[in-house]
Amino acid sequence: MESIWMKNNKLLSFPQLKENKKTNVLIIGGGMAGILTAYFLKQSGIDCILVEKNKICHGTTAGTTAKITFQHGLTYHKLLKNGSLETAQKYLKANQLAFDTFARLCENLNCDYEIKDNYVYSIDDNQKLEQELTALYKIGYPAILCKKLSLPFQTAGAIKFPQQAQFHPLKFVSSIAENLPIYENTFVKEMHGNIAVTDFGEITADHVIVTTHFPFINKHGSYFLKLYQHRSYVLALENAQDVKGMYVDDNKTGFTFRNYKNYLLLGGCGHRTGKESGNWTRLRHFAEQYYPHAKEYCYWAAQDCMSLDNMPYIGQYSSRTVRLYTASGFNKWGMTGSMLSAILLCDIVQEKQNAFADLFCPSRNIIKPQLFINGLESITNLLSISKKRCPHLGCALKWNHAEHSWDCPCHGSRFDIEGRVLNNPANKDL
Repeated sequence: MESIWMKNNKLLSFPQLKENKKTNVLIIGGGMAGILTAYFLKQSGIDCILVEKNKICHGTTAGTTAKITFQHGLTYHKLLKNGSLETAQKYLKANQLAFDTFARLCENLNCDYEIKDNYVYSIDDNQKLEQELTALYKIGYPAILCKKLSLPFQTAGAIKFPQQAQFHPLKFVSSIAENLPIYENTFVKEMHGNIAVTDFGEITADHVIVTTHFPFINKHGSYFLKLYQHRSYVLALENAQDVKGMYVDDNKTGFTFRNYKNYLLLGGCGHRTGKESGNWTRLRHFAEQYYPHAKEYCYWAAQDCMSLDNMPYIGQYSSRTVRLYTASGFNKWGMTGSMLSAILLCDIVQEKQNAFADLFCPSRNIIKPQLFINGLESITNLLSISKKRCPHLGCALKWNHAEHSWDCPCHGSRFDIEGRVLNNPANKDL
């Protein structure tokens, strides 16, 4: 199981940290968000170190479908309904900034950057599309309602955001990471204030930024209540359709489409980690029905952190922490989320004002319906009987037959058949 990005690119290698270090900013976690943060800090002349427990960008970043867009599902109607016009407008402007920054960086990089229209479609609910279109007009963005799509099945239509983009995420990372102060195979076992303890040394930092996908420090921020993880699946198909754009179903369990070179990336079948799903079986059945002459080139899975209100958590780790920050909860939109995080966090550690800081503050109001769902899921699994318990908070693990792993329905930690941790927030093996 290897993503098309891993098959088509060899990432740079970096040394393991084997001594004590001091730095202004320590970044823990070498995915797209961490790499971009290190890149911007270095561009600003800020002394920093990035540590990654395995290899950079071999986790969630390697599993992305790499759409760069500020159209995040049918989000803007929800933001208007649950917040205010100002909130929805700021969310749009923040993600447009992230998009524009990617466009500027990719202009001179060999990363297969392409301009593509993005579509959020609905199978049978035209009312949802009309509501989203109305919300976007109120916000001031001229989206387009499309009835005919380049998809092999009937839909109710789609909301189109023109001139969005896609790229090869690992080629992009290889281009910007070469001269960054990165240490791989450097596992932060624990934190003592501003000191990170690794197997072979300690790192003392003035500021610490946690970009480990799911924040791993449990005693601050209540992320075990504010986040859950969602798993989805992808096939790369040869001899399939050119869909002439990027498509995502408004339903979390639906299908996504986009092309990369001669391949169609067919994704979807999402579910809460630890739950049963159709996984690649459902995708393969779809491909057999609609693309009978296609050949499977590779397949992989992705895992995303979902927030309570469809917006990421970026900023101070909790209201009680000083100079400890995080970025998480990108809700399947990790490319713009990562870029936005890097921009915000770079400003925060330099004590610069940023117009979007309050919007994404991790300490904002968490009384949302999803909070109670997350709490109920945790209680149910804590009370379940199982020989395998997650070392994160003790939840019962479920066996994942498709991927041969032990998965935690509470917070999304995963372990291989030998008990080695595959996905955090668990910070140690079984």
